[in-house]
Amino acid sequence: MYIFGYGSLINASSRQLTGQTGDAIPVVAKGLVRYWGKIDDSYIMSPLIVNQGEGEVSGVLLQVDDNELPNFDRREAGYQRIQINANQIETECSFDTAQPIWVYVTDNYQQPCSNSPIVQSYVDTVIAGCLDISEQFARHFIEHTVGWHCPYENDRQAPKYQRVAGVKPHHQVSIDKLLTPVFALS
Repeated sequence: MYIFGYGSLINASSRQLTGQTGDAIPVVAKGLVRYWGKIDDSYIMSPLIVNQGEGEVSGVLLQVDDNELPNFDRREAGYQRIQINANQIETECSFDTAQPIWVYVTDNYQQPCSNSPIVQSYVDTVIAGCLDISEQFARHFIEHTVGWHCPYENDRQAPKYQRVAGVKPHHQVSIDKLLTPVFALS
């Protein structure tokens, strides 16, 4: 089976903190929309959320064994795991279209606020994973994520995101360059 990872699961170092997966296959999933949001008021930061809709979301297909799935379910607590169809996936790589593809979604979310902002440590983790695929992949992530105008906090010096991983200084330079126009428009 596969998990479609659309946020921090794109980052190999971050996902290895949760469990073992096969190779990460870069894909675009149609019929999904990615947002910055929070599931409830207990969050100190706003993670990424996906739900079904008219859009496309870049991410990775991660092959997982049955015994690893509970680890990812715990990581994605507060989300619902649903199955998507292989025909929603666009990729230049091959994958087993007969295997189920799971994605973690929620329709119940709130926009980021000053108490639960978008935090740079989470942004860095996700976009570093994207950059490890390609700069074009990172650009697609930015362009197809809704909510960049919401409250934001630069927490690089004291990260609020618990699974910050795999972010190198060269990633941060590239991330800042990619995000400059986004935050200038906000």
